[in-house]
Amino acid sequence: MSKKNAKSSAGKTATPPAKAAPKSSAVWVWGGLGLLAVIVIAVLMSQSTGAASAPKVGAPAAAAVASLPAEISVAEAAAKREAGAFILDVREPDEWTEYHIPGATLISLGELAARVKEVPRDKEVVVVCRSGNRSQAGRDILVNAGFTQVTSMAGGLKEWAAAKLPTVTGP
Repeated sequence: MSKKNAKSSAGKTATPPAKAAPKSSAVWVWGGLGLLAVIVIAVLMSQSTGAASAPKVGAPAAAAVASLPAEISVAEAAAKREAGAFILDVREPDEWTEYHIPGATLISLGELAARVKEVPRDKEVVVVCRSGNRSQAGRDILVNAGFTQVTSMAGGLKEWAAAKLPTVTGP
């Protein structure tokens, strides 16, 4: 009788023991999974890089702001002003008359959405207010309108004046 036809004492056919999978197949499985992970990461990175350079229509505007921080210090704002940035004051006219940054442009926060076309898109824009709260809202209005070179000045004109930076009074 051959080994294949050999029967055990219970009358069942004996099956040869199962062979273990070679170690090399496990290496191939893990190697394939590693390669797949590298491909997925590369695809995801290329998509995120493309999104930053060319925002999709309808994409959240906040994602488009990569070139300027959301908020800068008074000293950084003064340096940007000296370098030619557009200073946008979003306070009310009576606050503006009291004092403002020389060369700044006044567009009250409540009017900004309707007057957004008056803000240049070819310059960095620094949005300022009295304490730094309204300027953040103004920055967000511009970001939602598609501006990418816009930031808010932390501390507002209170800190600007406390730092003894130039101000003017009157309309």
